[in-house]
Amino acid sequence: MTATAYPVVGRREFLLGTLALGVMASLPGVAFAQVAADPASDAVRRLMVLSTQNALNRLGQPNGFLTSNVARFGMPVLFAKGAATATGPLSQGAFRQELIQKLNYFAEAGARGAVPAMAEASRKLPIPNATAIVQGQPTAATSALRLEMGSGLVNALRGPIEQALVAAQDPIIAQAVAALPGVTLRDVAQAIALSADNGIWYEIGSAEAELRANPAASGDSALVAGLAAARAPVPAPLPPAAPRP
Repeated sequence: MTATAYPVVGRREFLLGTLALGVMASLPGVAFAQVAADPASDAVRRLMVLSTQNALNRLGQPNGFLTSNVARFGMPVLFAKGAATATGPLSQGAFRQELIQKLNYFAEAGARGAVPAMAEASRKLPIPNATAIVQGQPTAATSALRLEMGSGLVNALRGPIEQALVAAQDPIIAQAVAALPGVTLRDVAQAIALSADNGIWYEIGSAEAELRANPAASGDSALVAGLAAARAPVPAPLPPAAPRP
């Protein structure tokens, strides 16, 4: 597997950022409907839009999921339970590995199709405390977006994935579906979307960390200025102590 070249944010760090945003949103007087029109709010919104677009565009490339060390996923629960996994193609290790690769491949279509919905959500998300987000964890903006969207990413992924499955009529997917009574391509699309959800958020978090580490590389001068303006001020050095008489 080829490792990606951008900063990898640990899952523990990402989850801590999400927890911190949840606590902040529950505090009295803090509401996602309250937005301060200031450079910090603009910087957070730009972080959200750019990080989601960068991450989804990366994952939408050929083998985007398979070569990502945070987004690639294993066998969805749909194909890993029931009597069908004891016999037939789903009981064969080689077939299961090929199926996992196919499912990751079809997740690429979901990533590409979800770009508009995610960009729209990023632009509309109310921001309660932009300065705290800018000064917070490297994935704080991603955590705020995920907290607000809930299952929105899964919903954005499912339709494009189902369309890709129907159009491809892939024989490996067809064999797997035939082994599971009552399962349809819509069910497969849902399973892929659910399996890809966490990994995509980690990818978005990594993209945000990358933007924070080198905002100038984005070519977005407003992002650079907003991040700089909202950073915690550096304390002035203490004056030297007066010499004792």
